[in-house]
Amino acid sequence: MRDLKIPEQRHPEKARRPDNAQPKKPNWIRVKAPGGKAYAETHKIMRDNSLVTVCEEAGCPNVGECWSQGHATMMIMGEVCTRACTFCNIATGKPPEDLDAFEPGRVAHAVEKLGLNHVVVTSVDRDDITDGGADHFAQTIRAIRHRSPKTTIEILTPDFIKCDPSVLEVVVEARPDVFNHNLETVPGLYPEVRPGARYFHSLRLLQRVKELDPTMFTKSGIMVGLGEDTQAVRQVMDDMRMADIDFLTIGQYLQPTPKHHGVDRFVTPEEFAAYEKAAFGKGFLMVSSTPLTRSSYHAGDDFARLREARQKKFSQG
Repeated sequence: MRDLKIPEQRHPEKARRPDNAQPKKPNWIRVKAPGGKAYAETHKIMRDNSLVTVCEEAGCPNVGECWSQGHATMMIMGEVCTRACTFCNIATGKPPEDLDAFEPGRVAHAVEKLGLNHVVVTSVDRDDITDGGADHFAQTIRAIRHRSPKTTIEILTPDFIKCDPSVLEVVVEARPDVFNHNLETVPGLYPEVRPGARYFHSLRLLQRVKELDPTMFTKSGIMVGLGEDTQAVRQVMDDMRMADIDFLTIGQYLQPTPKHHGVDRFVTPEEFAAYEKAAFGKGFLMVSSTPLTRSSYHAGDDFARLREARQKKFSQG
C-alpha cells in the first residue's frame, strides 16, 4: 500500500533522478503559513465530503489565503495522476480506484455549503479511462448547477490526448462558464517538463472549445522560471491569441521537491508586469501575471472582470 505522504512513494518515477538544488525564495514569493478559523472550516468541509483539492495536492502557496476566504479548488477523479510531469507535485502512477459515481454530488454539496459564487473544478489525468473523465466532468458541472444555480463554474481539464476527439463535446455541452486548460510552459521545454503532452494538441483543444461554443470563455496559463526566454513566452501569447483564448495566467514556477525540475530563476515582479502589458496589447480580455498567480487564484474576481471586459468590447463595436 502506497503512502502518498512519502515523496519517494508519491513520485516513484522520480526516485532515481538526481537532486536539483532548491534556491532560496526572494521576499516577493513568501507567504503566511495557513491557519485561522475560516481556514479550519474550509478544511473540515473538504474532509467531511471526502474531497481532494489541488490546493493541497499541488502544494499551492496561496492555500492559506484562499481557504481563509472559503475558496478551494476541487480536484476530481482521485489523487493519483497517470502522467509524470516534472514540475507537478500531484502523486503519479496507476490510479488504484475507478471513478466514484457519487463524487459529483459531494462536490456540489461542498460548493453549496461553502456558498461559493464561483468554483474551480480540476482533475488528475486519467489516461486509464476511455473518455479521460470527460463525462465525469460533465456530471460534476450538472450537479453543481442543480444545487447552486447561481454559482459560475470554471473547469481546468486534462488534454484528453488519448481519447476520441468527440469527448470534448461532452464537456462543452455541459456549459461551464470558463473552460481552462493550461499549456504550462513554452513548446521547447515540453520534452523535459511535460513529456506526456503535446503543445499543439493542447492549443488545438482550446481552439476547438471556441469552435464548439464561441460564447464560452477560454483560459490557459504558463509558468515561468523553468528555463524559457522572453521571446518564447511572447510566442506562446501569440499562439494563444490565434486560438482565440480569452484569459492568460502567468506565474512563477516553484519546485516541490529536489527531485522535480529545478528552478532556473525567480522572475521579478517588474518582468511579470511587462508580460501583463504585452499580453493585453495582444488582445487578451483578461491577464493575471504575478509571481504568485495560479490558475484558480482570485478566479472569481477575475471572472467578473473578464465578463466586464467582454461587455465593454462588444459595446465598443
